[in-house]
Amino acid sequence: MLALDEKDFPMLLVIDVGNTNTVLGIFDGERLVKDWRIRTERNATEDEFFILASGLFTSSNITFQDIKKTIISCVVPPVVMIYESFCKKYLNHAPIWVDAKTITTMPILYNNPSEVGADRIVNAVAAYNKYHCSLIVIDFGTATTFDAISEKGEYLGGAISPGVMISSEALFMNASKLPRVELFEPPESVIGKDTRESIRSGIIFGYAGLVDGIVKRMVKEMGSHPKVIATGGLAGLIFNVSSTIEAVEPSLTLDGLRIISSSLEK
Repeated sequence: MLALDEKDFPMLLVIDVGNTNTVLGIFDGERLVKDWRIRTERNATEDEFFILASGLFTSSNITFQDIKKTIISCVVPPVVMIYESFCKKYLNHAPIWVDAKTITTMPILYNNPSEVGADRIVNAVAAYNKYHCSLIVIDFGTATTFDAISEKGEYLGGAISPGVMISSEALFMNASKLPRVELFEPPESVIGKDTRESIRSGIIFGYAGLVDGIVKRMVKEMGSHPKVIATGGLAGLIFNVSSTIEAVEPSLTLDGLRIISSSLEK
């Protein structure tokens, strides 16, 4: 990666707003200069976000004047006006909002394309742009999404399940005697020797079983040999215990936003 003071202008700000976290990235051409993960704040104002962004940018030698274009994928409707106002007030331009109508390079074969989450579309575009084959893309976020892409680059549909953390929270909230455990790494064996190990085993290996089961069913329905890739906060953890995930792509969503932005300029 080149030093930040070697950047060429203009720069692209990409933002992926999820239910739990928001990921921001700065691109200089195809080069991801910097990225950050912050909590999604539904009640913040554009001025509060400006203060937060100012701190992030300053620490990375980036100024607001450097950014000439912004593209956003968002699954949290209440924050749309926050980011719209922020961009217009502090970046002097309106952002591009990703939805099914924005995508011109990938046919979306959903019964109602407008129902597909922006992040799922962005991931599909980025994955196909990199691998050019049939794919299953798994995104480990607040929800875990499974998206199928055909060999022709068509978005076929997918599946949505509760995320790892949501499932864990439901267990901890409703089973008062069970302790909260950290899920940074899987236990050494499936058969836990104490309560904490048993919980970690059940959540992590159990979730890997969910992932592998859905993937195998999707592969059968697709009738091809899709490459299975994962992204999102806990992708690395599940990758280590899954039998079907082939690769982890940490910046997949940010790359997808950049690719979509570039396609709109053509």
